[in-house]
Amino acid sequence: MTTEFIIQLAVLGMVVGFAAGLLGVGGGGILVPMLTTMYLSADIVPSHAVHLALGTSMASIITTTFSSAFSHYKNHNLDWHYVKTMVPLIIVGAISTSFLVPIINTTALAIFFSLFMLSISLRLFFNKQQVSTKKSQIPPQVAGLGIGSISTLVAIGGAVLSVPYLMSRGIEMRRAIGSSAAIGFPIAISGTIGYAINGHINVEELANNQAIIGFVHIPSVIIISICGFIMAPLGVKLSTKLPVIVLKKIFSVLLVLLSVRMLLNVLL
Repeated sequence: MTTEFIIQLAVLGMVVGFAAGLLGVGGGGILVPMLTTMYLSADIVPSHAVHLALGTSMASIITTTFSSAFSHYKNHNLDWHYVKTMVPLIIVGAISTSFLVPIINTTALAIFFSLFMLSISLRLFFNKQQVSTKKSQIPPQVAGLGIGSISTLVAIGGAVLSVPYLMSRGIEMRRAIGSSAAIGFPIAISGTIGYAINGHINVEELANNQAIIGFVHIPSVIIISICGFIMAPLGVKLSTKLPVIVLKKIFSVLLVLLSVRMLLNVLL
């Protein structure tokens, strides 16, 4: 890796950590498009740049999801019934989906990610939280399977899916957010394991690279995780002083722009 590439990873980690602390969002929306662009520019297995970005992003959010979950645990914001009920199927969904990733075309992955991020960005921009007055009839186990699968496919912690679901089951918002954080940690762990194993088994050119385990670029994970961990507290501190609603709108626009950029890099 060049010095320039290391600096880019460090800056990316700081931005993701800051955003996580400030807005309470995961870093997948930023990490995946930026890492895809960086891997293509650095010629790091360009034929699987999106796969590598997804796996690396999933591994990089392990530290942030753990930190968030532990914080909510200390503040008694977890609904252990739903966490214990959903996590087993979340793990099944996450690992199962990772088996499909190697056979999905890079362009198809980029398109799916971009469309998914667009839907999230629109909800974030208009500050809409999907809360139903009627209790959801979807069993927690089924919801867990779906949340684990989709989250792994787009390399996110799953909060955008699990928070609305838990609230629709009658859980108060603060406990829904805390429980979602607890759910996000096993998603990140399971998804990372799946990406690492399946990339190693199915892609020979990745298996021959000592800096890569499956679809996980280890140097990127280390640098992003350390820098993100350092910057997250600053984001939390500033969140009490800045107009977060406006920042969420700006962040949502950024997600769209980054996703479009990734799509263009893959298609052109």
